[in-house]
Amino acid sequence: MIKGRDFAAGMGLAGVVWTVAFRGRSHFWQKMAVGVGTLGALALAANPELRSARNRPRLRDLPVGLGTAAVLYGIFRVGDRFARRVMPTGAKDIADVYERRKMAPRRFIAPALALVIAPGEELFWRGLVNGYLMQRLGRVRGSALGAVIYGGIHLITGNLTLSGAAGIAGAFWSLQYLFQGRLPPVIVSHVAWDLWIFLVQPTVELDD
Repeated sequence: MIKGRDFAAGMGLAGVVWTVAFRGRSHFWQKMAVGVGTLGALALAANPELRSARNRPRLRDLPVGLGTAAVLYGIFRVGDRFARRVMPTGAKDIADVYERRKMAPRRFIAPALALVIAPGEELFWRGLVNGYLMQRLGRVRGSALGAVIYGGIHLITGNLTLSGAAGIAGAFWSLQYLFQGRLPPVIVSHVAWDLWIFLVQPTVELDD
């Protein structure tokens, strides 16, 4: 059982982490690595289910995670074009997101994403936030509210397109966690998607 005080403490800390990282002017990746790493550690301590045998990595988690990451990437390829046509600041918002690639060397960003930020986000947002809401509201309603909160916290960034994208990604991974009932394949999906869409094959042509 996840305790309400752990959920409340986590949400408060998440608000601080997102504000400090996204509203600050420097060291974005370092702030995210430290902040999200702390949130992931909190989730592991607060939710015993995350430390159970059920959530130990399995070989089949790799193809499942990679497959779902590919599906989500396809959704974002379509969503990129939609955002540029519909959102008044869509093109600028997307460009602002990719500008963060220049805030640290790739040799730092890649391991930070793969080893700390993406796993930490899943441990916290799905493992603690969704986990707590599911135990209080039921699996479906709790998952839905968790996805809304994940998208909503990105409003702190002041980037509406990013907030909408986070809402879509949060809903996707919340559904995956709801149906599969285990976190490792969702972590694989998040890691693969982050690395691919941000560093390997962005949805736009960029001058590196």
